[in-house]
Amino acid sequence: MQWRSWMQVGIAGNYWEAYGRHMTDDAEEIERELAALRAQVRQARAAGDRPRERALRAQQRALETAWEDALAPETLDAPAPREGGSLLPLREQVHGALTLLAVPAAPKLIAQVYNACFGGDIDSAKLTSLRRDEERSFRMNAFARPYYLCAALAADRFSPVRGLLAISTWTLEQRIIGALSPRVDFLKAAVRIAEHVERLPDTDRATTRLLWLFAENIPGAADGIGSAKPAVVIRAAEAELATHEPVDRSHREAAAARARAQLDDACRLFGVNLKTVPRTGT
Repeated sequence: MQWRSWMQVGIAGNYWEAYGRHMTDDAEEIERELAALRAQVRQARAAGDRPRERALRAQQRALETAWEDALAPETLDAPAPREGGSLLPLREQVHGALTLLAVPAAPKLIAQVYNACFGGDIDSAKLTSLRRDEERSFRMNAFARPYYLCAALAADRFSPVRGLLAISTWTLEQRIIGALSPRVDFLKAAVRIAEHVERLPDTDRATTRLLWLFAENIPGAADGIGSAKPAVVIRAAEAELATHEPVDRSHREAAAARARAQLDDACRLFGVNLKTVPRTGT
């Protein structure tokens, strides 16, 4: 399978016994702080206060890392997952996986990441209508929620990229998809997964398998079949990112500037629905 399709169709493979613990009091408190911080980010953006917005986003990234750590499975004394999987609502499970990846992703990849890293049992088929439900909610009462599961936008016409989900609190630059973006996002996701695995006191077959499935599509990221070390994956991914990311970032920034000038809030989050132009006879 070519690299371009991985972010769109997910990483194939069956998973074994999942591990982990569910939402802790610490994580719930961090989520409340994140909700308040996202509101401040929106206010700073609306006021055009870019320095404050950048500072708030730095705080947001730090809190998101703390949130991931609070959810990280304690593999030494981890209780068995509850029957039926995570008790979190589906949209929060999706938000958790996307927060870990930090790039737009397809439902299948989202399910694989959440199931492997957080001990869930997401069925990717249940995610197919999620973006439409989120858009309906936004149009009925805009910004009523701390975040929305929204669309990645094609860099040329700002139409929603089919099959990719993102988070509304991300910048437009994160959600814009240009020619090089699928590969850049794949490499960034690989780094995030490797960093997550590196923080774990121990790993099981699920996380080991997930890391390998990223590594096998990055030159120099693994020594042999089925073997991948987080530090090696990070080094290999960042080496390739150094080649592709500057050009990709430039294209995304230019497209994001056009989107901010041309689109309203709803279209910035969920994209422009392109109408079919009827063909005329010649």
